Amino acid sequence: MGRTTSTPHPLDPCAVALLRGGARGAVTVAVLGLHLSGAVEAGRPGTLRKAAAGGAGPFRHPLEKAVRTGLYRPAGPRELPARAVVRRALARMRAELVAEGLLRALPPGRTRAARRFLTALREHRPLPEGPDGLPQEELLLCVALYGERALTALVPRFAREAGLTGPGALADEGLFPFGRGADFRRLYDDEAAHGWDGDDREAGSGGHEHGTGPHGGGHHGGHDHGGHGYGGGHHGGHGYGGGHDHGGGGCGGGGF
Repeated sequence: MGRTTSTPHPLDPCAVALLRGGARGAVTVAVLGLHLSGAVEAGRPGTLRKAAAGGAGPFRHPLEKAVRTGLYRPAGPRELPARAVVRRALARMRAELVAEGLLRALPPGRTRAARRFLTALREHRPLPEGPDGLPQEELLLCVALYGERALTALVPRFAREAGLTGPGALADEGLFPFGRGADFRRLYDDEAAHGWDGDDREAGSGGHEHGTGPHGGGHHGGHDHGGHGYGGGHHGGHGYGGGHDHGGGGCGGGGF
């Protein structure tokens, strides 16, 4: 039995995001970290690409390095977690959190210690109304904790252009020209193996965390139609936009 703890990698935003929002949440935080350092930018509507002038490091977290490597060609935010180098980095993160007592291997899901940890973080870090004066690490941690609402409040333009929020996500819904089929079959297989992949609805939503099934947390009642559940997304796995993040309080404007 893994030891219980209250701090995954002392407040590491990628680890917090994986606990809160699964693979999609963690990759979103890594993408945002790369964007803030100038290494990743929005491509054509709803996609991400390496920045032409961006460097290859240093990286805040190994997942950032994996994501930048995974952008060997542009990708939508829902395709990116399926790329092999990113999947491997996410698997290592999951294994570390299992060892720390924050994720369960069987049945897959968050432990009570993880739920208490996320609740305590939200209590001490309410969502700010805008990015003014917010250090980058705190901005990333806010996105890790609050998902879509933080993206909308803190980095609305980049989130929209990159397909993290809003209609740009349609680029990842069958309109993407790079032949996603093999990548997504691997992603389905990976999620079937892990069973759980985050639930962005935990905070204040009354949602049920079943922790089983291949569809991003195994929630019933017509949610998570895309079967991916990254970041607690609804309707095709895109929980970013239009106010569908049921994690609690609202947010203000502002942003980059």
